[in-house]
Amino acid sequence: IILGVGVGIVLRNSGALDGTEVLAILISSKSSFSVGQIVMFFNLFILGAACFVYNFNSGMYSLIAYFVAFKTMDIVVEGLDESKQIVIISNHYEEIANEITTRLGRTVTFLNGQGAYSKEEKRVIFCVVTRLEEAKLRSIVDGIDENAFIAISHINEVKGGNFKKKNIH
Repeated sequence: IILGVGVGIVLRNSGALDGTEVLAILISSKSSFSVGQIVMFFNLFILGAACFVYNFNSGMYSLIAYFVAFKTMDIVVEGLDESKQIVIISNHYEEIANEITTRLGRTVTFLNGQGAYSKEEKRVIFCVVTRLEEAKLRSIVDGIDENAFIAISHINEVKGGNFKKKNIH
């Protein structure tokens, strides 16, 4: 955990400790993987090889320790209150949007869509929530329409509009 916090602080302030972090920073700028995930990928091979060269148990302990460090590193670099982009397609779009606005205090945007196969016009709900609000949003949608299509993706940065991080009640 201490290793993850230390490396996370260095990375958050645009620094690097060794060649794997420099390489991971370069790769992460061109891919969807975080710096911590890329460093963990490199160390998986390095520490995996150590399992065969040295003692298997020592190698596995090292992998587990570095996994904890990588998770901690990502939390320090990205923060605990990361944002999620939610896209919902449902015939009950107005009711879902009203519940999201009322219960989560989040605004939504309706997008116009069309089913490629059915050619049916659809209203698509788009909204951004914090990671902590994601479970409550899923519960709202499932309570109204269990067959709704929900796509959730991680957002690296949210800027503009009235988006502010909120505490869940």
